[in-house]
Amino acid sequence: MMAFSLGGLNFPSSPVCRASFTSCSSSSPSSLSLDAAYIKRAAELADRSSGFTAPHPNFGCVIATTSGTGERVVAGEGYLYAQGTTPAELQAVEAAGERCRGATAYLNMEPNHYLGDQSAVSALVQAGISRVVIGIRHPLQHLRGKAVRAFRSEGLLVDVLGEDLQCKTVEECLKSCLLVNAPLLYRAACRVPFSVLKYAMTLDGKIATSNGHASWISSKKSRTRVFELRGRSDAVIVGGNTVRQDNPRLTARHGGGHLPQRIVMSKSLDLPEVANLWDVTEVPTMVATQRGAKRSFQKFLASKGVEVVEFEILNPKVVMEYLYDRGCLSVLWECGGTLAASAISSGIVHKVDAFVAPKIIGGRNAPSPVGELGMVEMSQALELIDVHYEQVGPDMLVSGFLHPVPDLTPVIPSMDETSAIDPTVSPYEASIIFFYKTWDPYGAFSNFSLHPICLPDENGDYYSWPSVEHYYQAYKFVGLDDPVARNCLEEIKNAKSPEEAARLGRKTQRQRPDLVRSDWESVKTDIMYRALKCKFSTYHNLNSMLVSTVGSVLVEASPHDLFWGGGRDGEGLNYLGRLLMQLRSEFLSDSKSNAADNNTRRQEGNEVRKSP
Repeated sequence: MMAFSLGGLNFPSSPVCRASFTSCSSSSPSSLSLDAAYIKRAAELADRSSGFTAPHPNFGCVIATTSGTGERVVAGEGYLYAQGTTPAELQAVEAAGERCRGATAYLNMEPNHYLGDQSAVSALVQAGISRVVIGIRHPLQHLRGKAVRAFRSEGLLVDVLGEDLQCKTVEECLKSCLLVNAPLLYRAACRVPFSVLKYAMTLDGKIATSNGHASWISSKKSRTRVFELRGRSDAVIVGGNTVRQDNPRLTARHGGGHLPQRIVMSKSLDLPEVANLWDVTEVPTMVATQRGAKRSFQKFLASKGVEVVEFEILNPKVVMEYLYDRGCLSVLWECGGTLAASAISSGIVHKVDAFVAPKIIGGRNAPSPVGELGMVEMSQALELIDVHYEQVGPDMLVSGFLHPVPDLTPVIPSMDETSAIDPTVSPYEASIIFFYKTWDPYGAFSNFSLHPICLPDENGDYYSWPSVEHYYQAYKFVGLDDPVARNCLEEIKNAKSPEEAARLGRKTQRQRPDLVRSDWESVKTDIMYRALKCKFSTYHNLNSMLVSTVGSVLVEASPHDLFWGGGRDGEGLNYLGRLLMQLRSEFLSDSKSNAADNNTRRQEGNEVRKSP
């Protein structure tokens, strides 16, 4: 791991320090400045979908070339909108066209490259790109370094910041690349989602009056900023006291597409029966509680459509580990002081966003943002690093990190490198293969993966569906003579991402179950199987990937989907995994049958040649 400072943020140094930013490489200062500027632009592009889609690895791409006058100009740009959508690199190539020949591509992060998805690397190679500059390597172990090696094997020049470009000039753009994918970096390094503690307090450090009144401490501009923070999160967490005192909605209300799940942590379930969070018409709510707590209230919540998850011992660490398994990248804590102190003590809060209002309310019993941490001396105080100050209306936003942004420059050999050293080491020894998010090692098995399929639409005409999920959600409403159902179907067909298609289909099914075809429960597995078979028959690399798993149990690792997924403790039905294993058996059977036919034909041919 390289030694590197991000503002006041010091990264640990490995025994082998390959980049100190003290000596420039052979590149000229002017060319390094251009490289840095284009990488920063790629990082800015990568952040564009934040708030509009669920958090995902952020990719941006800038293709720059030399104009007729000798100046460097941007030929094409692109960014990943959501998981399962067109890669940033492919968008940039399409925008640049013929100007890609001999051009340089700037990527804020190494792209995905594995058997299930090689589109990003292929797009740049086939377009004639001659050089690729990469901000950071991919932090996920199964993707780390693979695209870099693929580019180099195709003869492209590859420069990685901090490895091949080691100059003070690139320090700020490397910082941009780290920050834009901070949630992914923290998730990869800490195995919990990136956690931000947000609170608003008065100048004298109070988050409410002595009687609990807190509306409003911060200004309208600050509250609008909070909506943006929520939109960047997979989930927003509060405690039971916040529900009782404030009755919050915790919606994003930003006009974008993504609405984070609301999560209430309560050991005793001493919660009101009437609360805004129990309305799940637009946004889902989950209540995390201790096993056995108030069974009657659990049934009441379930009747409202609220998901209840029980833990043996409820604390912030186990909830974050659960949300990690659920695929979350980023979580926003908007809790009171007691839960905030517990979360900080657990070591799972990585960043703090504090809105300080120019107000004083006093009060000996007025609550503060963080409860008891057990500190008795100022030398024990937690100091924020890489602190930023921003005026938001009349308020001051103070933000900083409690833990450094992980810099995962590789010092531990990747699995490929380990296998090269010791051939007896296999990446996938286990007899169970899990898949869930599209960026997982077997993410191409997901119905959200970017693999368009050609199947009939509602009119019987063949249509190119952007993903299996688009097809599956749309077929909930096929054959219904209702304008609302037809409109929903059309919106799903045109959805910009599988995530958006799923949100549209699920929302309509939840709000208007009468619009869903009457035979849906009996045909939905057949419809999913039809889509999966088309996908794995169309893409040879996916077929090979699926067949290569023979002997392993395939499990869709969603901890909350008990029909398609395996569930949290294996209680799910895992129908997606079952269908893939059924499809695998079908492909293997066809392969054996074809091999037998070919063998028979060869034998018959040999007999013919032997005949006089």
